[in-house]
Amino acid sequence: MIEVELKFPVTDAQTLREQLDQLGGRKASTENHVDTYFNHPCRDFAETSEALRIRKIDGLPYVTYKGAKLPGEVKARRELEWSLGESDGNERPNNGSNMQELLTLLGFREVANVHKCRESYVIEDESGPISVTIDRVEQLGTFAEVEVIAEDDTQVETARTRVTDLAKKLKLENSEPRSYLRLLLVRREGQSS
Repeated sequence: MIEVELKFPVTDAQTLREQLDQLGGRKASTENHVDTYFNHPCRDFAETSEALRIRKIDGLPYVTYKGAKLPGEVKARRELEWSLGESDGNERPNNGSNMQELLTLLGFREVANVHKCRESYVIEDESGPISVTIDRVEQLGTFAEVEVIAEDDTQVETARTRVTDLAKKLKLENSEPRSYLRLLLVRREGQSS
């Protein structure tokens, strides 16, 4: 699958919720995410624009790999994600600690943790679902992400158009191309200077 998305800073989340409601958006969930990012031992994911993380959604762990960004204005990249089973954990089952230990033993280095509260909404149109999230990210602020999943490369441009069109309807402006991880690292570098 290919994730196609745009991210925007949000100053008024309540107005965005109201706009989503007016467009027929359905609130799907509110979740707490803790994302632990890792860097590869032999290549720098910051240079290749890849990402590897263990995400805990309300405590349940998932592994996600995001491939290099495809060329284009709207971010698109291959994504692989799966949940970790009940046996993944030492003291507490299914907490992701075995996967984290495996990555460390293989030479992956933990880079940072990103904490956020995510409200997820779904809007259906004639082409299928479009996801909109409102993320309150610790140390960074509030953002909206508009996302469509493309099954393969042939659907990417259509997905980009759908994302852009919905962002305009929601009056979202000044898209932020950097990931939450990159924004957090830039902020930390600024604080240490």
